[in-house]
Amino acid sequence: MVLHQLLVLSAQKYPDRIAIEETEGGAITYQDLDQLSDRLGERLTNLGIRPGDRVGMYMRKSIDAVVSIFGILKAGAAYVPVDPGAPPARNAYILSDCTVKAILIEYQFVERLSAEFSGQNELPRLFILDGTGSGNYLKRALEQVKTDDLTHSVSFETSPDNLAYILYTSGSTGKPKGVMLSHQNALSFINWCSEVFEPSEIDRFSSHAPFHFDLSILDIYVSIKHGATLVLIGEEIGRDPIRLAPLISDKKISIWYSTPSILSFLAQYGRLDRYKFPDLRLVLFAGEVFPVKHLRTLKNQLNRPRYFNLYGPTETNVCTYFEIPATIPVDNTKPFPIGKACAHYRIKLVDERGQEVGIGQMGELIAAGPGVMQGYWNLPEKSRNAFLVDSSRQRWYKTGDIVIQNEDGNYLYVSRRDRMVKKRGYRVELGEIEAGLYSHPDIKEAAVIANSDEENGVQIKAYLSFRGGQIPSRIELKQFCAETMPTYMIPDFFSFLDSLPKTSTDKIDYQKLKTID
Repeated sequence: MVLHQLLVLSAQKYPDRIAIEETEGGAITYQDLDQLSDRLGERLTNLGIRPGDRVGMYMRKSIDAVVSIFGILKAGAAYVPVDPGAPPARNAYILSDCTVKAILIEYQFVERLSAEFSGQNELPRLFILDGTGSGNYLKRALEQVKTDDLTHSVSFETSPDNLAYILYTSGSTGKPKGVMLSHQNALSFINWCSEVFEPSEIDRFSSHAPFHFDLSILDIYVSIKHGATLVLIGEEIGRDPIRLAPLISDKKISIWYSTPSILSFLAQYGRLDRYKFPDLRLVLFAGEVFPVKHLRTLKNQLNRPRYFNLYGPTETNVCTYFEIPATIPVDNTKPFPIGKACAHYRIKLVDERGQEVGIGQMGELIAAGPGVMQGYWNLPEKSRNAFLVDSSRQRWYKTGDIVIQNEDGNYLYVSRRDRMVKKRGYRVELGEIEAGLYSHPDIKEAAVIANSDEENGVQIKAYLSFRGGQIPSRIELKQFCAETMPTYMIPDFFSFLDSLPKTSTDKIDYQKLKTID
């Protein structure tokens, strides 16, 4: 089985069901999605795309983009999506780094991308769409191709081990690195989702995550596998809780998946009491820690769905999960666990020497299983260093996350390995300071960074946004912190912002915070 076969099988079983729906009104059936992606696959093949090649995607989220994904896969290639809102230089680097053979691109982005390639690498073959929406732009682009130019029913055998897509994440060197995922990597996760969440053809999935973010893998493929409907949510509406709440209700979303940041805003500003959500049965979140006070607020307003905390970096997708209990006590301020290993994974915690640590001890979480990435594109040394190989030659991916296993077997996320600092001889987890700050009733968002200072040692700075009203003084905040955390964990500085900067995947942008005075 390979990813595009999920579409082929659902198109045979549910030809007239709506596969993809846009919030602006566009829709496409399974049969039309299958046939249009077939035509694109044929066109790409006639452009010289062969199995193992990479094809870039430089377009906004749309039916055209989903068709493009399946057309690329049907040509035997791997898709490489970029963020259309990112700087053109970054996107040019990504597309050049993995040597894409062609780029499916909206016309509005062509000039800026071409300028970045000018005088450097040769610009790949462009397949240009006038715009995106309803699949009509892609259809018109394909209609401009003469029938004689197409060799119909071109089909290449694709192995489950073949590369399916490359997702680029931020790299420690300042340049993004490409995470290589195979069909088998993705399918092991999709099959696990099918067993745990039991989706069916009557479900309606949200597509909140951009397609260059790994959360989109669940959205797209689990819905397609089960003949369900995927509702595409654009970036503008997706970040506006006042518009998002009625959309979830009106579009009868039954399975929601996003980062906690979006759900936190929805709980605080979405005016959820004005709407009814009888269809919503699952709320899934991943990507960062969900502040308990915001999760409690959300569950108090939306108490019917089951809530799941999903954990895992792009390199593994989801490797642990935890179902949030039905009620969250008022005195509970600690984040919930990331849970236990998914059925297709083995995980354990190790110390700096790679030795396994016991229950109650902090260690780095490492994971092994069919969902683990193939490696980083064109970075052999970084790929080798990403894994720990044991005596049985089993590869374990080193997540870089510091975790503790509780007595009940659940794993509790502590911090990133690179977000742990020493201050006054104490080991300080910056995430723990953030959790303490979130216990303040008026704090909307909190993020903490540490800077090294030769004269004063490690300096901790907190960036905060508030719900409105009067912002407390720094003295008041220091007093509050003194009541909620040890002295050595109290931030040295506080900075107040209307809202904290976010990455394109809706996580707090810590790199950008470091540039703010």
